[in-house]
Amino acid sequence: MGASLPPKEANLFKLIVKSYEIKQYKKGLKAADAILKKFPDHGETLSMKGLTLNCMDRKPEAYELVKLGLKNDLKSHVCWHVFGLLYRSDREYREAIKCYRNALRIDPDNIEILRDLSLLQAQMRDLAGFVETRQKLLTLKPNHRMNWIGFAVSHHLNSNASKAIDILEAYEGTLENDYPPESERCEHGEMLLYKISLLEECGFFEKALEELRRKESKIVDKLSYKEEEASLLMKLNRLEEAEKLYRLLLVMNPDNYRYYEGLQKCVGLHSETGQYTSDEIDKLDSLYKSLAEQFTWSSAVKRIPLDFLDGEMFREAADNYVRPLLTKGVPSLFSDLSPLYNHAGKADILEMLILGLEESLKETGGYPGRSEKEPPSALLWTMFYLAQHYDRRAQYDTALTKIEEAMQHTPTVIDLYSVKSKILKHAGDFTAAAALADEARCMDLADRYVNSMCVKRMLQADQVPLAEKTAVLFTKDGEQHTNLHDMQCMWYELASGESYFRQGELGRSLKNFVTVEKHYADITEDQFDFHSYCLRKMTLRSYIEMLRFQDRLHAHAYFRKAAAGAIRCYIKLYDTPPKTSTEEDNELAKLPASQKKKMRQKQRKAEAKAKKEAEVKSEEANVGGGSKHGKRNVKAVDPDPHGDKLLQIEDPLMEAGKYLKLLQKHSSDHLETHLLSFEVNMRKEKILLALQALKHLVQLDAENPDTHRCLIRFFHKVASRSAPTTDTEKLILGVLEAERPTFSQLHDKSLMEANTVFLEQHKDSLMHRAAAAEMMYCLEPNKKSEAIKLIETSLNNPVSSNGPLGPVKEWKLKDCVAVHKILISTFGDQDAALRWKNQCAVEFPYSTYFEGSLCSTITANKASKQVHENAENGTADFVSLNGTVEKLDALKNLTI
Repeated sequence: MGASLPPKEANLFKLIVKSYEIKQYKKGLKAADAILKKFPDHGETLSMKGLTLNCMDRKPEAYELVKLGLKNDLKSHVCWHVFGLLYRSDREYREAIKCYRNALRIDPDNIEILRDLSLLQAQMRDLAGFVETRQKLLTLKPNHRMNWIGFAVSHHLNSNASKAIDILEAYEGTLENDYPPESERCEHGEMLLYKISLLEECGFFEKALEELRRKESKIVDKLSYKEEEASLLMKLNRLEEAEKLYRLLLVMNPDNYRYYEGLQKCVGLHSETGQYTSDEIDKLDSLYKSLAEQFTWSSAVKRIPLDFLDGEMFREAADNYVRPLLTKGVPSLFSDLSPLYNHAGKADILEMLILGLEESLKETGGYPGRSEKEPPSALLWTMFYLAQHYDRRAQYDTALTKIEEAMQHTPTVIDLYSVKSKILKHAGDFTAAAALADEARCMDLADRYVNSMCVKRMLQADQVPLAEKTAVLFTKDGEQHTNLHDMQCMWYELASGESYFRQGELGRSLKNFVTVEKHYADITEDQFDFHSYCLRKMTLRSYIEMLRFQDRLHAHAYFRKAAAGAIRCYIKLYDTPPKTSTEEDNELAKLPASQKKKMRQKQRKAEAKAKKEAEVKSEEANVGGGSKHGKRNVKAVDPDPHGDKLLQIEDPLMEAGKYLKLLQKHSSDHLETHLLSFEVNMRKEKILLALQALKHLVQLDAENPDTHRCLIRFFHKVASRSAPTTDTEKLILGVLEAERPTFSQLHDKSLMEANTVFLEQHKDSLMHRAAAAEMMYCLEPNKKSEAIKLIETSLNNPVSSNGPLGPVKEWKLKDCVAVHKILISTFGDQDAALRWKNQCAVEFPYSTYFEGSLCSTITANKASKQVHENAENGTADFVSLNGTVEKLDALKNLTI
């Protein structure tokens, strides 16, 4: 390093390296300039100067200098190493690896380059290369603990756990008997637990248990020791010993559900499906009763029996569980019990139980069978629970009655307003839900959770500007929306993207979805620093768990929503590409003069509004842009805040394909992935890929309405294709003819017959009838009226009372909205759509989409009309949004 320089300049070169390491970049830059005055073509100095400039955010100069330095000294490992570091800073890991390998050809035993290469190989999951590099590092420095551990971990990641065990045992053979010293006991104990987990992974349970007990004195984490020992004893079928250990662990933490599960396995009373015989239920009941006597303060020991008990035993246990929580006033009680609503019959029992408690509290002020009076808040929380219960059962009128009764009882409880907002959202009145959520927010302006729920309701009501202003109340002054991005606030970006998509603003919608995808790229990048940290601190079990989590990161629900949203945006962009300025001018020229004038006024207003918003944001940034130290925090300005550049692409389907590949790789078990794949490939005329997506759909859910649509559409498209002319087209046709008999729905049937059979099998389901009607119209357009009649004659029958939620109507609001959109977009029949809208307005009276009689927009219009009529008649009544009339005399002293 700097070997070709005279002694004085060589010392300056060492100063450059040291200044880079301690982040004194100006000092390093000064030293580099001093060398370059005398030796302007010195490659290593040019490279180090470029690396220093890169840390000062001068990337173009940095790349230029590093490339020039490499050109001047191609045989310098320093130049190649620096070039790799430069690529690494820009996340160009594959290019960085190439540079490191070139550096190692020149200096194969350089420890620093080998270490940097191993980190990149772990990041990129080049596991074979990772093993090779860690082996080289161990060979060069065998007295370094981190090299032994790194070599073992590399084999473990490369699916060779037995080799990793051998390496760790060889490492232990190099240690003295009194090792470790007091300062390294934690790290050594972690290494031993990691080794035992490897033995367990390989199936050497006996050896793992023996090793665990032999090294007990050297393991500091006693809780992990006991948990590992109990797990191994259970796997060795030594259930009595394991039972004692699990009981001991429950003494330490009686609210840990995993310990109860382990204890049930030990006594032979555990079922993966949750189904038990009556004899097993009696034994479990007695087990938990004895545990409840021992752990009287534990909530888990009272909650777990509710999962397996039935009938009167369940009612008694639930009664004992909910009474103290209602008295105490626990708002999360319904969330705690909501999984029980998936068990047939338990929802009815809970309803009867809570109604009995409510009646007793109203009549006597206490619970049934008790003379003691309960606090008045017990009745409040009982009504609060019932409101959520009826909301879950889609009985919105009853739910609203209960929550309003609770609000009259105690109007100052914020949770009541939040739950009423949630009920109205489920009922379809998003505007009223947002207003109520805002009212709850105003009751406690310091509560971030209530503020976030308010923002979410506003976005669901498509009130994006208001939602943004509300969200930034909890961000740093002056940074506002940028701060939401820095905090990786993905729920906000997803909800905002979906809202913009509903409003037809594809650019803004796509901007939000793409931003979420970037967050996941950042999370993937964030693991880089842990590759060296975890090996140094010996947190090996957590490290392996983190790497496995990273490998399935893109299977997370938020990424799936963002990727699916982006693909839908690109599909819509492909179907309806934006008009060019010339086309818009031509259309404008065809309009009459009056309409032309209106259009121009509208455009001017939109431009003025956008300009004003930009000025306001700029002023806010200028006012709040200073830090507490007096320095200004300069944030990078977003060059494309509305996502317009994202829409200016030549091939939207190619962009959609990038996200589709990630979904197919990480979320192949979700129906939506293959539905999107089918839509994209049908538009790209990739018939075989569309067939592949169709086969996945049939495999996952053959009876799904969307699967049926895709099946009929695909083979209808194939049948309408022209006769094949090229060899490729003939080959594709041969594959399609061979594959068609594999679909049982089409076996010996025409497409129309298959559609009729599908309708007969699902004639009571609205969405299945809509799918069958849509495909009938697709196959035979002359049957349009018959297809529409098929939808309109659907009956909203009650679901069987034997279901988990009891007797509720079958139709869902979102399904009815989807059917309405089908009538408009697919059938193009405005009259049928209006009839359907009127029918659904009766079924969903709170829905703003269908303009039901009880929705906020209708009641607000009625209130406005009543005020207008009263003003004309000379009366002074005030009509509130809830439809109640109040005298204006009460407001005469109000000063505004």
